[in-house]
Amino acid sequence: MRRVTSPLRLPALILCAVLALAGCGLPPPAQPATPLPQADIAARARQAVLNFDEVVTRVQPVAEQVCREETPEQTCDFAVYVDRAPESGVNAFHTIDPEGRPAIIFTLGLIAVAQNTDELAFIMGHEAAHHIARHLAAGQREAAEGARVFAERARARGASANEIGEAAQVGFIVASREFGQRAELEADAIGTIIAARAGYDPLVGSDFFRRIPDPAREFLSTHPPNAARLDVVLSTLRAMGRPLP
Repeated sequence: MRRVTSPLRLPALILCAVLALAGCGLPPPAQPATPLPQADIAARARQAVLNFDEVVTRVQPVAEQVCREETPEQTCDFAVYVDRAPESGVNAFHTIDPEGRPAIIFTLGLIAVAQNTDELAFIMGHEAAHHIARHLAAGQREAAEGARVFAERARARGASANEIGEAAQVGFIVASREFGQRAELEADAIGTIIAARAGYDPLVGSDFFRRIPDPAREFLSTHPPNAARLDVVLSTLRAMGRPLP
């Protein structure tokens, strides 16, 4: 297990900046009618960092255990990083770090807008699930196949070289969208299991979907509708035998 590479003991100015990033990318929590005193802003920022530190400590070993149970042939030693760049907005994602380890990246903006540890735990479990389900490699294969199929169809119609290239781009986008939506739902299901096993409430965690823009309104979105994601959380918890309200 590898702990967070970027230190969580943030200087006072950065601590105060955490909440200021809340408006980037995703809708922030409702703002008070009057500005908060600097002391309150700093206190909230410190609590956000403490929440994140707690979630990493509890969720990371569970995610690694689930990874070893489901895909023992994979590297399951997760690294967790914090992206401090203000321009990164509100985001979390999975990638492979330069040392070849599966990496989960959280931005300061996301740490700020998460309303509780359940949301952070659900998001971390979701990102770990992308590695467990091998979504990076599978997505690249499906997108490349979509580009190939569309290009072949255009070539068979006698299209020009430019038209074939355009068709390949369309095929890449369409395949990426279709795979992305399936992958997100699968990651939600596995992330629900990880968060629950770490002692968090995925139902509370998935409330995050109620506060972000609905991808269903976006043309060719790679993310499924928020309602579908909430349904996956509920069905996964039922399959686990967890009591539901």
